[in-house]
Amino acid sequence: MTSTISLVERHPTLDAGSIVSSLVPPPQFVEARFDNYIPNPDFPSQEEARHILEEFASKNTSVIKQGKLFGRTKKVEEFPPGVYLDGGFGVGKTHLLAASWNIASGKKYFGTFLQYTSLVGALGYVKAVEALKGASLICIDEFELDDPGDTMMMTRMLGELVAGGTRIAATSNTPPAALGEGRFAAADFLREIQALASNFRTLRIDGTDYRQRTAEGVSRVLSSSELTSAVESKSNEGLTVSSDSFDSLLAHLATVHPSVYVRLLEGLDVIALSDVHVIVNQTDALRLVAFIDRVYDAQIPIIASGSPLSEVFGGDMIHGGYRKKYLRCVSRLIALTNS
Repeated sequence: MTSTISLVERHPTLDAGSIVSSLVPPPQFVEARFDNYIPNPDFPSQEEARHILEEFASKNTSVIKQGKLFGRTKKVEEFPPGVYLDGGFGVGKTHLLAASWNIASGKKYFGTFLQYTSLVGALGYVKAVEALKGASLICIDEFELDDPGDTMMMTRMLGELVAGGTRIAATSNTPPAALGEGRFAAADFLREIQALASNFRTLRIDGTDYRQRTAEGVSRVLSSSELTSAVESKSNEGLTVSSDSFDSLLAHLATVHPSVYVRLLEGLDVIALSDVHVIVNQTDALRLVAFIDRVYDAQIPIIASGSPLSEVFGGDMIHGGYRKKYLRCVSRLIALTNS
């Protein structure tokens, strides 16, 4: 008799301390350093970005300011308080961001754009800012520009934090299939953050995906009997496997705050999903994106039956306003289901 667990039986609760303490680099980037980032010699911008980020992150003192952040007063600083890395998938942006976090001193945080907006949603704006205040460095991976409300809220929050001496490092979420491979992302970023723009130095990182992973291809699919056998086999190997239907997972995600999705995955080695199908509800689709981001961070393989997971975003979702999110998720689903 094999034993598995069910994700829908896990009910993690919101706890401010736990949410904030989870703002650290994903496990695969714990050892990320500038000296183990290997730039592609065919793309000099990678080596340049490494050099600039290392200099930026090694600054242990806060920016010296005179007057208000947005006032017409003189600022004295050796380096802008913000750096933005612009580029496609697989060129090492997250590695460099994590390396920056790893060498920075003092109080520091690392998370995706969604993690920070989820933090605000869970704690409220005032408490979220209070929790992050005093940080020497805040790293934001995959800064998203597709929700004006979230962008304005993040701009306001970062403005308060920068005014207190916090330094910000951010990356874009531009997928390789996007027009111009993200060459317009930096301009979009600076336009959307408006008042903060003058406090950011933008760095373009060119290159091809070192994983040779794109949004092309398809997730591996098992038959119902193959999935049952795979779950049994992996359980017998001593692995901790979760087994749920796709619909039950989607329904459960609606009851759990995205900021604690990571706690659904604690101790898991494999995720099994049965009867996967195309999603037509965009709210369900966006919850799945947030969940898969955490699964990818934890590098937990997925086995599934039904429709390919990489084809679950139905209708015009993949071509709509959240195109970047869905393409990133598709890329990650292909990797997780074919690992």
